[in-house]
Amino acid sequence: MTNTHYQRAYSPARFWKKIGPKAIGIGRATLEKALYLFYAAQSPSTPKWARRVMYGALGYFIFPLDAIPDLAPLVGYTDDISVMAAALATVAFYITPEIKQQAHQTLDKWFGKPASAHITDV
Repeated sequence: MTNTHYQRAYSPARFWKKIGPKAIGIGRATLEKALYLFYAAQSPSTPKWARRVMYGALGYFIFPLDAIPDLAPLVGYTDDISVMAAALATVAFYITPEIKQQAHQTLDKWFGKPASAHITDV
């Protein structure tokens, strides 16, 4: 399957449908990468070529047939993480601090703040 195939599989509605009921099982680290790509793809300053890369990675993430099934314990999202990491490396310039903040705010709503966020300097 080509990247174009996964781009066609992507839609915002399918993205939210995939992660909604499975957020805890997917995990914070995987969702962080997915949300970086999701929010960056929506940014008007992201060029079309970078959006295609992002949509391809997100399409792979939500596509029901993976190289490694998402239901497999411990390794189910390994392939998804790899694809998203490669996409992030390609489009890193467009993952701005604002996009990271937006992703972290969403993750904090779902998971609560990470333990390191609660530590204060004494």
